[in-house]
Amino acid sequence: MSKATPEYHCLINAWKAYEAELRRWLITRLGNSSDAEDVLQQVFEKAMLQREQFCQLENVRAWLFRVARNTLIDRYRLSHDTIEWADHIALESSEADAVVSLSECLPRVLSELSPEDREVITRCDIEGMSQQAFATMHQISLPAVKSRIQRARRRLRKTLEKNCQVRFSDAGHVCCFVPRPPL
Repeated sequence: MSKATPEYHCLINAWKAYEAELRRWLITRLGNSSDAEDVLQQVFEKAMLQREQFCQLENVRAWLFRVARNTLIDRYRLSHDTIEWADHIALESSEADAVVSLSECLPRVLSELSPEDREVITRCDIEGMSQQAFATMHQISLPAVKSRIQRARRRLRKTLEKNCQVRFSDAGHVCCFVPRPPL
């Protein structure tokens, strides 16, 4: 059995101190203990991802509740019903085919970006994490995340244009590209 790191002890001690309070708070907002446990698990996972940064937080309780609140907000956003697109809004099939085919090029292009660009695009644009949650996770301001993601998207677009020879129509839609095999 390996020795536990100081970060592990810090996290476990904080979790023991606030888990019951967090659970009660979540149950009052969600109305049932099953959903509260799901969110509680997500909060714990986010705390674990902080590693040694978690122990350096000034107010661990406030951080845990902020992450729980943001997780609830994300959960509510994802639970909204979707609506069907009107026929006049739908993409033309050739345009849609080009975008779907372009997804084959994306993993390789993402791997060619810096780790910081790749993470913010993957978390926020692909996985759907809110920019606020990303800011909280990295302990940076929301405006800093917004700037970071805009710069990362510009670099992604330039990389797609260069390495996959992506071309855009006059309307700014993907019209064609040269596929690149995955690494």
